[in-house]
Amino acid sequence: MQRPPQEDFSLKETKPHLGGGKVTGDKLTSTYDLVEQMQYLYVRVVKAKDLPGKDVTGSLDPYVEVRLGNYRGTTRHFEKKSNPEWNQVFAFSKERIQASVLEVNVKDKDFIKDDFVGRVTFDLNDIPKRVPPDSPLAPQWYRLEDRSGNKVKGELMLAVWMGTQADEAFPESWHSDAATVSGADALANIRSKVYLSPKLWYLRVNVIEAQDLIPGDRSRFPEVYVKAILGNQALRTRVSMSKTINPMWNEDLMFVAAEPFEEPLILSVEDRVAPNNDEVLGRCAIPLQYIERRLDHRPINSKWYNLEKHIIVEGEKKKEIKFASKIHMRLYLEGGYHVLDESTHYSSDLRPTAKQLWKSSIGVLELGILNAQGLSPMKTKDNRATTDAYCVAKYGQKWVRTRTIIDSFAPKWNEQYTWEIFDPCTVITIGVFDNCHLHGGDKPGGARDSRIGKVRIRLSTLETDRVYTHSYPLLVLHPTGVKKMGEIHLAVRFTCSSLMNMMHMYSQPLLPKMHYIHPLTVTQLDSLRHQATQIVSMRLSRAEPPLRKEIVEYMLDVGSHMWSMRRSKANFFRIMGGLGGLIAIGRWFDQICNWKNPITTVLIHILFLILVLYPELILPTIFLYLFLIGVWYYRWRPRHPPHMDTRLSCADNAHPDELDEEFDTFPTSRPPDIVRMRYDRLRSIAGRIQTVVGDLATQGERLQSLLSWRDPRATALFVIFCLIAAIVLYVTPFQVVALLSGFYVLRHPRFRHKLPSAPLNFFRRLPARTDCML
Repeated sequence: MQRPPQEDFSLKETKPHLGGGKVTGDKLTSTYDLVEQMQYLYVRVVKAKDLPGKDVTGSLDPYVEVRLGNYRGTTRHFEKKSNPEWNQVFAFSKERIQASVLEVNVKDKDFIKDDFVGRVTFDLNDIPKRVPPDSPLAPQWYRLEDRSGNKVKGELMLAVWMGTQADEAFPESWHSDAATVSGADALANIRSKVYLSPKLWYLRVNVIEAQDLIPGDRSRFPEVYVKAILGNQALRTRVSMSKTINPMWNEDLMFVAAEPFEEPLILSVEDRVAPNNDEVLGRCAIPLQYIERRLDHRPINSKWYNLEKHIIVEGEKKKEIKFASKIHMRLYLEGGYHVLDESTHYSSDLRPTAKQLWKSSIGVLELGILNAQGLSPMKTKDNRATTDAYCVAKYGQKWVRTRTIIDSFAPKWNEQYTWEIFDPCTVITIGVFDNCHLHGGDKPGGARDSRIGKVRIRLSTLETDRVYTHSYPLLVLHPTGVKKMGEIHLAVRFTCSSLMNMMHMYSQPLLPKMHYIHPLTVTQLDSLRHQATQIVSMRLSRAEPPLRKEIVEYMLDVGSHMWSMRRSKANFFRIMGGLGGLIAIGRWFDQICNWKNPITTVLIHILFLILVLYPELILPTIFLYLFLIGVWYYRWRPRHPPHMDTRLSCADNAHPDELDEEFDTFPTSRPPDIVRMRYDRLRSIAGRIQTVVGDLATQGERLQSLLSWRDPRATALFVIFCLIAAIVLYVTPFQVVALLSGFYVLRHPRFRHKLPSAPLNFFRRLPARTDCML
């Protein structure tokens, strides 16, 4: 029997044994105090000397084999070298050690069978412990022995010690957990890594005018526009209204550029000769390195740029020498904007591009990625289900990737990372993925790393200097419905360095000031966000090892803006939830007016009388009431961070067809009859929305018609009423008017009628413009 969703998808508080039991509020106590300690046996193989020859020729192709029980790690081999240097580190998990002796064998690589050269053995009980910040253990020379324990020719330099994952040798070492993985590319794909997003700029191209253009056909008025290309981004101006050889535009084009700047901005002035025939009148290429950078809204000087006319000579482009056309532009990189590459609802960074405009940091965020439990099988290998899981965390420009734990449904990472915080109203995203590249290589169209789930944590919901240890459900929406893929165990601590600076941030604009002084349009922001995410995913996928495109797009929520019936319902219910307080107040007031509870109604009368007689008490009373409500609710404040809510997302009861529509491609790939059915459903929903919008428009037009004389009798009545009301209110004290109005509204039901009131009847009879609509 399936467990209820409330229990299955809930957040669970945990009490792990962090940092060896030394967790304190002081973040300097240990660099790994938010994770559980994992013990490892480290073997650093440095080099060898005076190794004896084994072949007939007396040469040697040496390599080292480190063996501990069933685990075996090998170094690379050298050809014909008796004094090789390896400098490789091997790490064996103490949890899985089932032997009492460590063997380090030196062997000679051979075609048929590798020859044994010598070995060094260690008793595990005699191996020293090392805890950072102790200095690294110095390697020593050990004389090789044969299998009988007799000394032989040759020496091996080694360092052997017991340590934890905090050891600086840990990230680059060979792990016994990944003993089945071979090859340099595959090993690189499973190691932990820190990545940085490229620095993004908005490039503004203000195209002003062109001069002395030479169209191919001078007998017609040229229809000229400017096309600008930066990488895979292409924009164009409108066709100039001045159809001459000196056209004007004064139009802005916006691009996203990433440092280091690799591609120039290419502009071409083109003449629309026919609907599908555009003639290039001139081109120019501008390297971005030489473009001026603007930090605020002050104007930048414009410049004239020469246009180069290209002619085709035997298939090659050559510049035409005598050419005097110019284009007048204002180019600058905008440093005062924040380039949005994530949704503004859960951005992890809101700082402007230019570092000179950054404020000082307000604190530090520390994240301990402990382990996962109950992960779902993601693929089949050797006829059995398996999962090779790793985590990716993203905050600001810094991305971190944990090592991959091979073939485990309950992987233990116990890795800790730190970020500087500049704004508390930001979100950190942690995703869990299945590694499908354990055999190295990145073939086009090959396997993609599968998503297991993700968690978002908003920093402003965290108390400072408190360690949060929770197990978060990993939820993924599939075409068949929402599915729990497992749980991830995290430890989070937000340490504030300056409480005053953090409180001050709440009074500052969310985005840099340029977003408000010279705002970008919604269409521009959507297009620029798409370009920014494409650039980030492309740059990170070129790193070594790559952070692949599907990972980056999932972490940045690319595609979340697409139409979804489920999200639309969820947003509607969110609106109703937000209005729930007002609706509750309206119902309560209706009960007061209808004397459902006479004692409460009498008390409201008394309170109303006091506030009318002493109006200076109104605002203090409201704020005191809000203060008392806030203090009362403090007892029930949330004690854990928010997490993915299936009920809020309307994912627990979504219709299969709605989910199939949500997972459809754009443009659609479904059969015509399904598309027609969905289109008809969308039309019916749009029809209801259209009716609501029309009703709102009708009420607005009725308000306008009060004084428009559209209905001369209604406007005359309203004007006369306004005159009488002005005279009465002028001679009557305001407190009397307020008391009479209040007591009239709160009158007893026996003095009420079931019929609508006269003012409401009058308003409903006012004309609207619905009769004028086709």
